Amino acid sequence: MNALHTPTTRAREAAPPAPRRAERPTRWQRFRRSESAAFYLFLVPWIVGLVGLTLAPMLFSLYAGFTRWDGVHSPEWIGLANFRVMFGSDPDFWPSFGRTFYYAGARVALGVLMALALAAILNTRLPGRTFFRTVFFLPAIVTGVPMFVVWSWMFDPSGGILNYLLDKVGIAGPAWLGSTTWSMPALILMSLTATGGTMIIFLAGLQGIPVELREAAIVDGAGWWHRFRAVTVPLLSPVILFNVVMGLITSLQVFAEPFVMTQGGPERSTYVFGMYLYNEAFWYSNVGYASALAWVQFLVIVALTVLVLRFARRRVHYMGS
Repeated sequence: MNALHTPTTRAREAAPPAPRRAERPTRWQRFRRSESAAFYLFLVPWIVGLVGLTLAPMLFSLYAGFTRWDGVHSPEWIGLANFRVMFGSDPDFWPSFGRTFYYAGARVALGVLMALALAAILNTRLPGRTFFRTVFFLPAIVTGVPMFVVWSWMFDPSGGILNYLLDKVGIAGPAWLGSTTWSMPALILMSLTATGGTMIIFLAGLQGIPVELREAAIVDGAGWWHRFRAVTVPLLSPVILFNVVMGLITSLQVFAEPFVMTQGGPERSTYVFGMYLYNEAFWYSNVGYASALAWVQFLVIVALTVLVLRFARRRVHYMGS
């Protein structure tokens, strides 16, 4: 027993353990490290683009909004003068905002309803449904100036196809883009042809609803309308909210449609906020004032988005909640 606990043995036991040799990283650890490096390497172009092409111009435009600047000479700091003119004496500010809200409200409401109706129809066992899905989605791909030019021809009061079809059923077609009454409804009607993307999102949402819930409603004796109102719409409410918010953000920035098709006329009936901002910056060289307008537009869009999200907080039902 004493031999097992000699002083040498006790000193050896009390001594700190010898430092372990550094282990070489395994192949998996080297791969993980190289993967992290590659991730950050590929992330660098996006960060540079975000900072250089988005954040920096936004911050500079915020500064320019408090200056008098023509885009060429040095900016002159004038404080809140642009905003005082904007809200107080500019005759185009409030009317252009009113036209933009009119366009956005009608486009979002009609577009969402139309896309939801098409998705509900094309979600059934309709013969040739794949063909019809493609047909309704194609206008969402062919957008921009070519589409606007084609619709301008269709809206032509003398040789356009719309008035030709109306004349066949005994209805005198309006002047469309040449009428102060029909010019904005014509733009809204044209925008409805691009609801194919919204329809596809609704279609994906409908296909994600469990079939068991619809079958249970059928067993309980619910008709198609009651199933749609009590089962489909509540479970589809997150998709509806998404499409409403995205449609609102897009519609409040409308510019290309009236710029190409009406140039803001007739009699400024389609002179929306986007055209007003564009003219101030590039026609009248009031870049500082246009920057202030752009920030007002941005803040209005953010505020409306927050209001819609807060309003929908208790009206949106998520699966499993």
